[in-house]
This record gives sequence, C-alpha cells and structure tokens, in this order.
Amino acid sequence: MEIDLEIEVAGWETLDLPSLAERAAKLVLKDRGLDPDICTLSILACDDARIAELNSDFRDKPQATNVLSWPAEERGAEQPGAPPDLPQPDVFGEITLGDIAIAYETTAREAADQGKPLENHVTHLLIHAILHLLGYDHIRDQDAQLMEEIEIRLLENQGIVNPYGQD
Repeated sequence: MEIDLEIEVAGWETLDLPSLAERAAKLVLKDRGLDPDICTLSILACDDARIAELNSDFRDKPQATNVLSWPAEERGAEQPGAPPDLPQPDVFGEITLGDIAIAYETTAREAADQGKPLENHVTHLLIHAILHLLGYDHIRDQDAQLMEEIEIRLLENQGIVNPYGQD
C-alpha cells in the first residue's frame, strides 16, 4: 500500500495519521477484494481554509467540509444499490485510487460535538472517502444504504460504534 500523505496543519501531528490511513485503506480494500499492496492513493491533511478552497473550486460550495475525494477513475454503479465495478490494475500491475483531502478543524469539531475519539472519527471519514474512490456514493438512497452498511461493518470490526447512530 502506497499512501502519499501530505500534512499541512500541525493539529494533525497529534494523531498517528499515517497508521490510521493505512489501516483504513487496508480495511476497505481487503473487504472489497482488492490487494492493498498494488494500490496507491494520496491524502492531503489540511485545515478548514484549504478544504473550503478545494470545495469551492471543485464543487462550487465555498465552505469547509470534513473530507473530499477525487477518484482516479469514475466507477459508480448504474443500478441503484449495486456495488460499483472494482478497479483493475494498469499495465504496471498497479491501481491508482485517487486523492483525498481531510480538514482538521471540522473533523476535530465534529468528533468533539459527537462525543467520540478523534481517531475513530478520522478512521470513519477515511473509510468513507476511500469507498468514494472505489465508486461508492450516497446520492441515491439505495447507494447510501449500501455505503453505510459497509462503513458500519468495517468500523464495528475495529471496535468503533456505528457512526450513524442506528442499530
């Protein structure tokens, strides 16, 4: 697993973000039947100002958010609630997943507001973003249900409670 991690904000130094990112990526990739050893992704650990700029540039939403993702290739399923096709290795036997940006202030504030450890919330957001890189989405209700079920199961396997508050 190759993760290009760029940390722009000192707040991220309070966490072992490299380990959290690797663990989240391996969880998702193995669960989806992909070999983590041939996958690469990039993560930008930034602040609210930077993610607001990215959100404005790419989504016309000029405000901070917790996490953004840019898949290397669009892979969304055509049928609502169906899993997307898995990415295939390129001619070099590698799979480039895409890019993720995660904002420290919003993520830390959400964790505090929800009374959960920051590490757990970051793990959830990374799992969520990596699923987006694989083509999962939550625009249609059936797709959101599938994505949430995967997130909940992976998090519970790590001893992290359901982030959506339902059993």
